[in-house]
Amino acid sequence: MKFKDRVYGEVEISEPVLLEIINSSTFQRLKDIDQYGYSGPFFQEHHQLSRFEHSVGVCLLLKKYSAPIEEQIAGLIHDVSHSAFSHVIDYVLNVGSEKTHDHQDNIFEDFVRKSEIPAILSKYNFDLNYILDDKNFPLKENDLPDLCADRIDYSLRDACVFGELKNPEYFLDNLVTEEQKWIFKNFESAKKHAELFNKLNNKYWAGLVSNVMFKGVSDYLKYSLSKNYISKTDLYTTDKIVLAKVEPFHGKDKHLQLLFDRMSNKIPFKDDSKDFEREVFCKSRVVDPLCKHNGEIKRVSEIDASWGKILEEESKPKHYFIKFER
Repeated sequence: MKFKDRVYGEVEISEPVLLEIINSSTFQRLKDIDQYGYSGPFFQEHHQLSRFEHSVGVCLLLKKYSAPIEEQIAGLIHDVSHSAFSHVIDYVLNVGSEKTHDHQDNIFEDFVRKSEIPAILSKYNFDLNYILDDKNFPLKENDLPDLCADRIDYSLRDACVFGELKNPEYFLDNLVTEEQKWIFKNFESAKKHAELFNKLNNKYWAGLVSNVMFKGVSDYLKYSLSKNYISKTDLYTTDKIVLAKVEPFHGKDKHLQLLFDRMSNKIPFKDDSKDFEREVFCKSRVVDPLCKHNGEIKRVSEIDASWGKILEEESKPKHYFIKFER
């Protein structure tokens, strides 16, 4: 199967286990889950990105850098447990955290075990327990502020989608893997990636507009749950299925319609700590890449002290005070 990817170009996946997972209903569901939550009304033409595309991208990145097939599998399935509207779920059920966006991670193992993925892995003689243990795959997953395949893919992919990057090859050409670590070949490329990542975090992932989206969609879903327009089970289907179930009630419920207008970016909003209706927190992401510098491997912050200050500040969750005009 050939994939024409916006970051890695045309790539062929021929491994039967990867192809069968990609074609499974569990994985195909990700095509209808917005990477950012409900981005269309807020980011307009720059919102066409699904969890499916990103998940395949992580696999392709690991494949490009010759990671073992087990790690490619782990990268491919790492987001299958995402609910409809992605990280909005952390604001809906109060089972994840607005500050850490970790609900998807918390339910991941149980979700995978109840899917058809274990049978697929068994068919091709792969150990499910080994695949599910992130400790086995440091290229695929690592704690912030380190780089990992997940972070590299979504930063380059999102930068392309939002028009912040025209040449992802620059970063890919300057990346190597050594001793199961992602390392830039030089300080210049490492610092540029760190700065790009920080820009994406502040402008998109953890910016005011995204937090208005999180609040707007979560209020809509919470209210729909309280009125039994949808069930908690519905939240683990897709964005389209959830919206289709709630939409018939718009004309019958004025408050529901108001909440839909808010999440559709039809009502002005402001961020004002002195006049607000809800505090909203959001996970903030910042990286401190490793790079080769004067014959040694160092972090950006070890070379540039100013990045250490940015690292400290941007590691804190973002905090907004949101009020809609009605």
